[in-house]
Amino acid sequence: MAVLSAVVTGLVVWAARPRPVVVGPPAVVGMVTPGAATSPSSRGLVVSVVGRVRRPGLVTVPAGARLVDAVRAAGGALPGVDLIPLNLARRVVDGEQIVVGAPPVGLPAPGASAGGAGVPAGPVNLNSASLTELDALPGVGPVIAQRILDWRAAHGGFGSVEQLREVPGIGDRTFERLREQVTV
Repeated sequence: MAVLSAVVTGLVVWAARPRPVVVGPPAVVGMVTPGAATSPSSRGLVVSVVGRVRRPGLVTVPAGARLVDAVRAAGGALPGVDLIPLNLARRVVDGEQIVVGAPPVGLPAPGASAGGAGVPAGPVNLNSASLTELDALPGVGPVIAQRILDWRAAHGGFGSVEQLREVPGIGDRTFERLREQVTV
């Protein structure tokens, strides 16, 4: 009886053992594969769109696409972004990078001081400043500048400089750097 029990137990354990399972390659959804950049004719052109667009990163556009198609594929430019420096009718090239909303190389950003430091010449009015003017402030990039604009729109403007602390992403250190640079 003991031998029969041991044999049955052995067979059950052997039948329940883990078995290898063959799995195919993982499915990739919404990402650009490395091979896409090497064969632009079969998959389209892979272009890096960065700067002030809704979804910066790699986008795939059909062969023969224009710069405007690549910007649209990245979700479009953020509100208030000047697209005049870009030739939207130019055909894009596989592997290129498109920078949206940055001043042309060698020119200071609008509102920047003549010294090129990127700091506005005088205090920036929080209630009338553009995205570019806010972005030029120390410690403020395009994301925080957009949050300031969003806060201003949602609350009907700033009543005091202190309300800048209510903008998500502006901590004590950033506020102290900005306190003398802004006004209402």
